[in-house]
Amino acid sequence: MTQKDRLKSQLAFLHEIDAVKNIFRQTAVSGSVRQENDAEHSWHLAMMAMVLSEHAAEPVDTCRVIKMVLVHDLVEIDAGDTFCYDEQAALDKSERETACADRLFALLPGEQGREMRALWEEFEAQQTPDARFASALDRMQPIFQNHYTEGHSWVQHGISRDQVLARNTIVRDAIPAAWERVLEILDNGVAEGWLKAGDKTINHKGQ
Repeated sequence: MTQKDRLKSQLAFLHEIDAVKNIFRQTAVSGSVRQENDAEHSWHLAMMAMVLSEHAAEPVDTCRVIKMVLVHDLVEIDAGDTFCYDEQAALDKSERETACADRLFALLPGEQGREMRALWEEFEAQQTPDARFASALDRMQPIFQNHYTEGHSWVQHGISRDQVLARNTIVRDAIPAAWERVLEILDNGVAEGWLKAGDKTINHKGQ
């Protein structure tokens, strides 16, 4: 591949991923009822990785974690955002996202595409310290966003404390120092009426 062709491929990829700004999540932006988009979410996770890496339960490579969280939701350009408590939508989530990964990362020159694909797969597998920490950040961020927006998506979808707890045990394991604060937020959510106190059907899938 010539340098000209390489640059053309890279620019095509960068243009394509601009679409991630149009993928809206269930959580709202602090101080607003506007839903955040995937680009905003990924930026927030990258900042969280920079600020909170000292609290990781295992040593992590902060630079790799930042790369991972910037890449992790690009597949939603085709697959769309799957609400984490929507069990029906989660049934084919993996297939939809894998199909997008096949298309999207192939736009890049070979070794760059393989590197980003590998980061995405590592994040999904959650088998390394970097991936577990990145995933914990991804799970923790919506909890804080709901706290700052009076339980925006919790209220909208009738979510229970038990559901949030079941989904977020990775935060307890990967960032144990933050777990007490998470529990405080959930208890406050119940007290304020933003979270249901009792159990609902618990879903362990989705992002």
